[in-house]
Amino acid sequence: MLKLLCKILVALFVCTSCFTSIAQNNLLNIISFGAIGDAKTICTKALQTTIDSCAAKGGGNVVVPQGIFIIGTVHLKSNIQLQLNAGAVLRGSANLNDYEAFIPDTPYKPIHKGMFFTENAENITISGEGTIDGNGDNFFQLDKAKKIEWGGTQYTRQGEHFREVKSGIGDGPVVPKDRPYQMFVFSNCKRVTVKDITITTAPFWCMHFADCDAVHVTGIRLWNNLLAPNADGIDINSCNNVIIDNCDIRAGDDAIAITGFNHHFEIPGFHHLLHESTNILVNNCNLQSASSGIRIGFLDQNSVRNIHVSNTNITNSTRGIGIFVRDEGSLENITFDNMSIETKLRTGDWWGNGEPIHISAVRGKDSVKLGQVKHVIFSNIICKGENGMIIYGSDESIIEDISFNHIRFELIDSKLNDVAGGNIDLRGASIQKQLFKSDIPGLLIHYAKNVRINDFELNWTNTRMPYFTNGIEANHFEDLNITSFKGNGSPINKNAFSIYLEDGKKFVTDDKKSIMLKHVE
Repeated sequence: MLKLLCKILVALFVCTSCFTSIAQNNLLNIISFGAIGDAKTICTKALQTTIDSCAAKGGGNVVVPQGIFIIGTVHLKSNIQLQLNAGAVLRGSANLNDYEAFIPDTPYKPIHKGMFFTENAENITISGEGTIDGNGDNFFQLDKAKKIEWGGTQYTRQGEHFREVKSGIGDGPVVPKDRPYQMFVFSNCKRVTVKDITITTAPFWCMHFADCDAVHVTGIRLWNNLLAPNADGIDINSCNNVIIDNCDIRAGDDAIAITGFNHHFEIPGFHHLLHESTNILVNNCNLQSASSGIRIGFLDQNSVRNIHVSNTNITNSTRGIGIFVRDEGSLENITFDNMSIETKLRTGDWWGNGEPIHISAVRGKDSVKLGQVKHVIFSNIICKGENGMIIYGSDESIIEDISFNHIRFELIDSKLNDVAGGNIDLRGASIQKQLFKSDIPGLLIHYAKNVRINDFELNWTNTRMPYFTNGIEANHFEDLNITSFKGNGSPINKNAFSIYLEDGKKFVTDDKKSIMLKHVE
């Protein structure tokens, strides 16, 4: 028995020694392949050669040492860990021609890929204490504000003066130049990990996962320019089994976006596999966005299911949680728990108008059967916002099975009410009025079924505008249950009610305050 044990230990030692030797042989420093960290030499070829050499040996670590290394487009490979040491910076080139160009089928000018374009690979990690800098400010006119185009302003309360800035750029967004596309692309990849690194100033979407399985993004600091349009934080597109946790994400556009396939945002040079997005967890994150802190859905051809967000703060954002159906893909089985949300109005061409929670299902594409939002639960949410919450379905896509449990909402006055307040933003729709004037209740419910509200506290703070109205307002509803509602209509509006219901059936409440019922069965 002792001889057998000795043989086993020797064998284990030999195997361990072999593994250590292989690991050491496959720890490759980009300096050894010609990279120069002087903040001016283009190191794309050196980094790619290092990656290729490491992959040819079966994988290993590609090390980026201290220094500033300028790169264009590189491709990661299977079984590669890109390790950024403390003080290491990979910076995107300011020259668009240093990025790989893709010529689309239609006769448009070339599209340039971003810094990392990885497809059909597995077991990939980007980690370390270093920084990946998209150098995005070089691709914007930072002194010029982008004007509102999609949706127009003709139906808003302020008309052509909607979100007007008298001088300067206000809250942006700034005007983009020709720029590289997604800074990171992982397409049809398995077992991808991004951890601990710092990422800054993406020129477009920062991190895009498409058709991937088993993705983990953890412990990163992702800080984009909050004035940069389309500079999303993390986009999850048709992926399964994704975890995003312990991250600090600050983005000009959506901090985290989760969608099924969206034909408007295909990856340049890659054919999409048309999967659903399922089994996605977001936990312990701090998010900021000039658009949505978390966006789920949009022009999705495939459904999104089983999304769970918890222990997360959304602050300094134009819209907190945004859930959107505009195409045939449905959104279902979604929960939000233990969150704090703070939203505000902004000037400029940002989507959203200060609402902490927004759910809408309106047509954005013709000739399809519109998908549906259903089975969504909000629990233990504390909100402070400059606009009301909204559940806005349509006669062809009724929002179904929505629960609000233990919600605290303080609706506060905004210094931008005169130029931006009193409107609903449904942009991305094909209906005539996407951005339009409206009275603002604390919670608006429009075309919804099976809505349950329990322990909802609403407070109005210094709301001076007469368009602030009822506490909870619902129309075109079926099966609405409101219990333990602590709130009233806006104190500025003498005609406001605690609860105002119209054109609905099956209503239950224990509220004894002011209630208005019109055509309610």
